[in-house]
Amino acid sequence: MMNKWSSRETLLLLVVFIGLASIVGLSRVIDSRRPPIDAKIEEEQLYVNGKTVKRISLGFNGLAADWYWMRALQYVGRKVLNTPGEIQLDDLGQLNVKLLAPLLDTATTLDPAFMEPYEYAAVVLPGINVEDAIRIARKGIAVNPSAWRLYQHLGYIYWQQKDFKAASEAYGQGAALPGAPHWMEAMKAQMLAEGGSRSTARLIYERMYQQTDDLNVREMARRRLLQIQSFGEREEIRRLLGEYAAREKRCASSWKDVSQALRGAGLALDDSGSPVDPANVPYRLVKAGCDLDLDLRSEVPQK
Repeated sequence: MMNKWSSRETLLLLVVFIGLASIVGLSRVIDSRRPPIDAKIEEEQLYVNGKTVKRISLGFNGLAADWYWMRALQYVGRKVLNTPGEIQLDDLGQLNVKLLAPLLDTATTLDPAFMEPYEYAAVVLPGINVEDAIRIARKGIAVNPSAWRLYQHLGYIYWQQKDFKAASEAYGQGAALPGAPHWMEAMKAQMLAEGGSRSTARLIYERMYQQTDDLNVREMARRRLLQIQSFGEREEIRRLLGEYAAREKRCASSWKDVSQALRGAGLALDDSGSPVDPANVPYRLVKAGCDLDLDLRSEVPQK
């Protein structure tokens, strides 16, 4: 004969049932308030705000926050899929994603300790609305004052805006927190010394790549690191092309004309003698051999 469920198991089952029912009810309330779809309307509206959702989620705020977080990712994903050409995560200004900030704001209102939406806001929102990016980062700091990563996110936003003094202050405040890594203090000094330098950009994206758990953010950081490396390579190749043109009184007709100089400079070449970018795709000669550019097939960001 099967044992009867204990009162503890029954209570647990009841809690799970109530949680699922509340999420279903929440979804129905949200859908019931959705305005009629109009093809002429280009942008959606957030029809239930965070405070309202918090009241009707029956205490299951974490589940509701997850729902809004997933909806934010799906919202951006749909925009990217419907836009021709390659889109970089930190350059979404052209996508008209006006609903993204309210979605991230709602997720963090429901669960203030949910770190992923804060990071996503720091990476994506500056290219859309920098005031929203700063506001959400500071909102996170206000409710999570011991979370040094939020200061890292805020510093990144200010660095993107070339406000190196504010970026330095953000990194410095984060560095003073228990458990903060030593490099936060180094970034404070780096911002004031050479905030706009390529070496600073490399440090920022290296730390972002190492620290993030978001695969999309990590991929963005990886590609930005490829881009930074490519900037240096292209500068060197342009120098060699200029020296060749000055010496021969003409631009290079092919990479073979400068392959020996390229090899001597330590640049990576393919079997044909063409220099390859950090993604291992050959650079293109342009402007009748006087300049170079990335190949459109390369995963190195064009801008």
